[in-house]
Amino acid sequence: MNILHRAVEWALPYVISVLEIMGIIVVARSGLAAFWQYLQNTFMKKHLDLQTNLATGLATGLEFKLAAEILKTVLIHSLSELYILGAVILLRALMSVLIHFEMKSTRSGRREERHE
Repeated sequence: MNILHRAVEWALPYVISVLEIMGIIVVARSGLAAFWQYLQNTFMKKHLDLQTNLATGLATGLEFKLAAEILKTVLIHSLSELYILGAVILLRALMSVLIHFEMKSTRSGRREERHE
């Protein structure tokens, strides 16, 4: 059991780092793509759905970051670390819910515009 514990403590920081980097890449790529779509909408008069695409990318990136935070719970050694990690998880989960709510309201608004 001691060997397994050491293996987890050794490998988990690498896994957490990879998940966090993946989340950063997804958010950065989504932001750049949304900015490109914004430029196209503004200057080329296109009608690309940049809000939904950006919100989807942000939500996906947050899911990767949230997965990393959940894995961090395995490495906690004190109660104060648990409080901090719990607050971070709560904030990221709240942001994810808000983004999903925004996506849902944007989609329903667009459906209503089509039916009018």
